[in-house]
Amino acid sequence: MSPSSAERHVLKHVAVHLLVPLFLGTGMALAYLGGFHQPTPHDLRVDVVGTGAEAKVIAQSLQDELGDTLDVRTVASAEEARQRIEGREISAALVSRPDVATLLYSDAASATTSTAVLTVFQAVSEKEGVRLQTENVVPVAADGDPSGQSMFFYVVGLTVGAYAAGIAIGAAGAGLRIRTRVGLALVSSAVLTALVTATAGPLFGALPDHVAQIGLLAWLYTAGIILFGVGLHPFLGRLTTAAMVALFVMLNFTSAGGVYAPDLQPGFFGALHSFWNGAALNEAGRNLVYFPHLGVGREILTLVAWLLAGAALVGAAGVAERRRRGGAHAAERSEADMEEELEEVVAVG
Repeated sequence: MSPSSAERHVLKHVAVHLLVPLFLGTGMALAYLGGFHQPTPHDLRVDVVGTGAEAKVIAQSLQDELGDTLDVRTVASAEEARQRIEGREISAALVSRPDVATLLYSDAASATTSTAVLTVFQAVSEKEGVRLQTENVVPVAADGDPSGQSMFFYVVGLTVGAYAAGIAIGAAGAGLRIRTRVGLALVSSAVLTALVTATAGPLFGALPDHVAQIGLLAWLYTAGIILFGVGLHPFLGRLTTAAMVALFVMLNFTSAGGVYAPDLQPGFFGALHSFWNGAALNEAGRNLVYFPHLGVGREILTLVAWLLAGAALVGAAGVAERRRRGGAHAAERSEADMEEELEEVVAVG
C-alpha cells in the first residue's frame, strides 16, 4: 500500500530533519577519531645536555634510532635546558651519565606529551641498560588540576553554553532588531562566562591561579562564538546548529591542545591549533597558570580577531535582513519552527 500524500510530506519532513544528525554523527567521528585515535609524536623537540663530542654522538644516535619521532639537538647545560622547558621551547632534555640518565620534562606544558616522551626514553634506556631518572621541571597543580586538563574542560563548558546561546538568540530572537540581538549576545556571554568561571575557579579550584584574567579572556571567547551564532542564523536558518558544532566542537575541541598537543596529532589539527579560538584560550590559561613569564599577547590577538569576525558576520546579517524587507522574512517563521530548532540545539548540547 503506497503512502498517502500526507504521509509522503511527513516522511520528507523527517528525512530533511535527519540530515543534521547524520552530518553531526559523521563529522564528530571524523574529527575526534582523526584527531585523537592514534596520538603519535612527530618532531618533538628534545635536547641532550652537553657540548662535547659525546653529547653530539648521543643526540645523533637518538635521532637516527627514533627518526621523525623526535627533533634531537644539544644544549650547553642542564640549567639552560630547564630554562628552555620553562619557556616551552622544548618538550624534554636528557642529562646522560655512564650508568644513569635524567630526563627533564614538564607535565604542565602537556601531560600527554610528557607521557609520550617518558615512554620513548624509558624504552631507549632499557635497551641501553641505563637507569632512567626523571625531573618534572614545571609540574601541574596537585590540587584542582592533577591531570593538567582542567583548562580544557573549562573551555568545553564555555563553548557548549556559547554556541547554544548563539543559536537560541538567532532562532528565538529572529524578529528582533539586530542591535537588540547583539546586546543579548554580549549580556549572555558575560553571564555565561561568570557562571562557568565561578564553577571552575572558586567552586572546584580547577583554575589554580589568575582566575580573573582567565575570566576576561573567556568573555572574549564566548562573545565571539555567540556573535557567530547570531550572524550565521539569518543565512543558514536551522542549519546553523550543524555549522556551529562543526566550527566550535568538531574542529575546536580537537585542535585546542587540551587532550593532545599538536605534536602528537596529524598536521591538520596542528595547523588549526595555531589560530583557532579554543586553542588560544586553552594556551592562554595554561601560560597564565604555569608559565606567567611567557605572556599571552598572541592569544589575546587571536581571541580579538575571532570576536571581530563574529561582529563582522553580524553586520553582514543585518545588511542582508534589511534587504529582505526590514526583517519581514524572519518574522514569518512560525513559533513551531523556532521551537523545533531550539530543541535540536538542546539535543546536541
